[in-house]
Amino acid sequence: MDNKRSFQSAKDVMNGKVILIDGMATAKEAVEIMRKEKVVSLVVKKRHPKDAFGIVSVHDFIVGVIIKDKTSEEVNVFEIMTKPLVSVPADMDARYVASLLTNIGIRMAPVEEDGEYIGMVSLSDLILSNLDF
Repeated sequence: MDNKRSFQSAKDVMNGKVILIDGMATAKEAVEIMRKEKVVSLVVKKRHPKDAFGIVSVHDFIVGVIIKDKTSEEVNVFEIMTKPLVSVPADMDARYVASLLTNIGIRMAPVEEDGEYIGMVSLSDLILSNLDF
C-alpha cells in the first residue's frame, strides 16, 4: 500500500481573495469590509515604499477591541494589526506552509507569486481545501 501523498502547493489550497485596507481605518470599517467581502483577514497597506505590509484578523479584533473593552470606532487598524506580514510562495509545499505557520504562531498568510499577493492560505484551508486529507 502506497501512503505517499501527492504534492499540493499553497496556491492549490489558498482562498483567492486578498483585500487591502489602510492602517488608519477604524476597526468598525475593517469589519464592515470583512463582512462585505466574506473574508476573515485584511492586508494592511504600506505607509511608504520601505514600510512592511501588516495583517489584521478576527483574532486581533477580539484581543484589541472586545477584551480591552473599547468600541470599534475608537480603535484604528494599525493599533491592533500584526506587522510585518509573513507571506508564502505560491509553489511552497502545503506541508511546509503548515510547518511555517505553526512554528511562528500565525493562523494565515498571503500567498505571493511574481511579487503580488494572489490569495490567502490559513491553517483551516490546509485541511478543508486539501483534497488528499
